[in-house]
Amino acid sequence: MTKNLTEGRPLTVLFLFALPMVAGNLFQQLYNMVDSMVVGKYVGANALAAVGSSFPVVFLSVALAAGLAMGCTVIISQLFGANQLREMKITITTSLISLFTLGVIIMLVGELISSPLLRLLQTPSEIFSDSLSYLRIYFGGAVFLFIYNTLNGIFNALGDSRTPLCFLILSTITNIVLDLTFVIQFNMGVAGVAWATLIAQGLCAVLSFVVMLRRLKRIPDEVESQEPRPLFHLSAIQKIAKVGVPSMIQQSIVSFSMLMMQGLVNSYGATFIAGYTAATKIDTLAMLPNMNFSNAMSSYTAQNIGAGKLQRVKEGYRANMLMVVIFSALITIIIFLFGPTLLTLFMDSNSDAAAIGYGMKYMTTVSLFYILMGVMFVSNGLLRGAGDMRVFMCSSLGNLFTRVALAYTLAYFIGEQAIWWSIPIGWAVGSIISYSRYRSDKWQSVHVI
Repeated sequence: MTKNLTEGRPLTVLFLFALPMVAGNLFQQLYNMVDSMVVGKYVGANALAAVGSSFPVVFLSVALAAGLAMGCTVIISQLFGANQLREMKITITTSLISLFTLGVIIMLVGELISSPLLRLLQTPSEIFSDSLSYLRIYFGGAVFLFIYNTLNGIFNALGDSRTPLCFLILSTITNIVLDLTFVIQFNMGVAGVAWATLIAQGLCAVLSFVVMLRRLKRIPDEVESQEPRPLFHLSAIQKIAKVGVPSMIQQSIVSFSMLMMQGLVNSYGATFIAGYTAATKIDTLAMLPNMNFSNAMSSYTAQNIGAGKLQRVKEGYRANMLMVVIFSALITIIIFLFGPTLLTLFMDSNSDAAAIGYGMKYMTTVSLFYILMGVMFVSNGLLRGAGDMRVFMCSSLGNLFTRVALAYTLAYFIGEQAIWWSIPIGWAVGSIISYSRYRSDKWQSVHVI
């Protein structure tokens, strides 16, 4: 099923398009959450810290995949909105071939750099072995990660956010069952949750690929019967690179900033790492609505720019901001009411009381500023959909550099509190840059197809 985002009431269209994306990413985040919950409950706090210490490195591979996939999404969305279906099909197959190749490369490189990266991050000796085991197994499935992210972006570009949701539900259920089986039944520890994630991601990627091939055959092509359509074309790579490479760089810098932050976090010991890890798992889930409103804004903007409907893009932006305000306020209230209960999903309330205390300080501070984060995300989503990657990069980098610099600087004065207070200040810098660009209307003059 494909959906034209250039018609209908913007608020309704965006909400119905974004809702399956939120649900889908919720299930995707459950991969790591379930890993953390299972090892935290059934193996111990050190095992939870090991999974958490590995996460920034894992996120680096995710960043590369998601950044390039976003380039595919924007170009395919604009081609779909402009009804250039033959060019769109060439771009889709080119994207799949390119990202598959890169996934294989990341898989091989990841196996080589896992140990040096963990040492660089000052991973405590008591969790180093488990962290390395988790990381190496995870990198073994990098090719599935890249293929799935690409396919997910393609489905979204075609206005279909429901199909990825169906696959993620199946994949997440598989992951949960395998987590419990490998850890509790077979006593595989941290390695067990890593293998469960790899198998579940592989299943999701393969099923998505089969459905996409069938979907492409059903999309009409006015000249397909007259001449063969190439599977790979350099011009498609060039267009994808215009958006994908800056997105990849931005996402990579996000991951590098997480690596740097993890180094600071690790300096406070295993108890702090466990609390921080649990809090960031919940924080990531809390940010999902705004992140997916941003992704929906990108596809919506790209399709409408392809169709030449610039005023409709502005209407969609205002509708998206309304959703940001409502959802951010609701999530903040939930965290303040149920924060300790949520943290006990990962840790024992008695033996891990100190770690839970650290987690609550993080969550109650950061959640107050989710609306500010939403302004940055949605504004960046519009800029990315328009192909205005220069200002998109400036906003993203302003946010990240501010966050890291302040965290390390303020740590000398207020200790570990600097880690969570630096986050909203970074959001403020990023949102000012991206919102100012939106108000200027200069994004309307950028073209990528």
